[in-house]
Amino acid sequence: MTPPSSSPPVQLKSRIGAILRATSGNFLEQFDFFLFGFYAQDIAKAFFPAADETAALLNAYGVFWLGALMRPVGAVVLGAYIDQIGRRQGLIVTLALMALGTVVIAFCPSYASIGIAATIIVLIGRLIQGFSAGVELGGVSVYLSEIATPGNRGFYTSFQSSSQQVAIFVAAVIGFVLREYMPADTFLDSIGGIAKWRIPFFIGCIIIPVIFILRRSLEETPEFLAMKKHPTAREVFTSALENSHIVVLGMMIAVLTTTTFYFITVYAPGFGKQLNLSPTGTLLVTLLVAVTNFIWNPVGGALSDRVGRKPVLVAIASLSFVTAYPALHWLAAEPTLAKLLAVQMMFSFYFGVYSGTMLGCLVEIVPKHVRTTCFSIAFALAAGIFGTSTPFVSTKLISMTGQDKASPAFWLMFGAVLAIIGALTVYSDGEEAAKARALAG
Repeated sequence: MTPPSSSPPVQLKSRIGAILRATSGNFLEQFDFFLFGFYAQDIAKAFFPAADETAALLNAYGVFWLGALMRPVGAVVLGAYIDQIGRRQGLIVTLALMALGTVVIAFCPSYASIGIAATIIVLIGRLIQGFSAGVELGGVSVYLSEIATPGNRGFYTSFQSSSQQVAIFVAAVIGFVLREYMPADTFLDSIGGIAKWRIPFFIGCIIIPVIFILRRSLEETPEFLAMKKHPTAREVFTSALENSHIVVLGMMIAVLTTTTFYFITVYAPGFGKQLNLSPTGTLLVTLLVAVTNFIWNPVGGALSDRVGRKPVLVAIASLSFVTAYPALHWLAAEPTLAKLLAVQMMFSFYFGVYSGTMLGCLVEIVPKHVRTTCFSIAFALAAGIFGTSTPFVSTKLISMTGQDKASPAFWLMFGAVLAIIGALTVYSDGEEAAKARALAG
């Protein structure tokens, strides 16, 4: 369906309000994703019993990863829907799917209650979440870019990632309160028959109606309404295939964002435990990381609006490549919470500035008429193949290297190399030329 050609572009009443409404769904997505990673050990015991704790944890991280592999599928299917039907309607659909996945995981009985069916149900919940998440980030980023004022596209799109940091902060606060004021030998001990790890998921279910109200009040972007023709699903798929080289380069640029993000947030609790650091202290560090991530994202977006995307992308990726292993080796040699905070702050700076720039970059280098689809596929591949596999790969690297706690740095360095190659290739003949190619389709 295409909006009537006579429909005048709708002027957004408040860009600040539009940003809040658009990014509200990102809150739910990242809130639930972080909870799954943060309580991975408890979820592993509840749904993925195994011979030893490490095997159970790897099973949980594996399901976390499998859910993320649905992102590219969601990017293609839902991305085509948004490019054809509209940004507003598409974002409401993704929120509905995301909410369904959250409810499934929150209320699923444990393995002890229903056996293997519990594992299957949780896997289905993760697959639904991954399917919707495949286009959530792309849809929101495109929406924000299309309501941005001239010369501020990077700054506007950066709030997509910043909104996720609010979710990390809230989830970490809830986790801190539960651990500090409801102490127990294990977090699987229950309160009134309810395992305590489920409480944050129930809170996520409670806020779903509020987010729906916010999303439903979104207005369509003037840029979408001004388009004289909206592509059919078949045209979207064909165009995305024709621009597969841009999608691959966009994925390479996004890999550093996804690997770094999941390392300093989702994987942080597990990494802290492997370093024998206090769970409460590690959680407080994660709280601070969420705050600094929130700050650095718009800084990166605004900086790239002024000096260009390429210089920021290449500079941050190069710094990450050079410093990742030395920093983690320094931390692993004599682990302390102070050292963990210092290293996490360094990676938070890299992530925030790079992510704030990367979002604006992806919006500008993909063809305009299939912007949501191509953006979403590129990021979904980066997140699904590389980003969300970070907890699993990091745990495996430590095991394979004879307990070298600094070995996860190799994964981050790999992401940095891809980012540098991708940015240099995309902008080989200048940023303006890259933008012109995207506008030409």
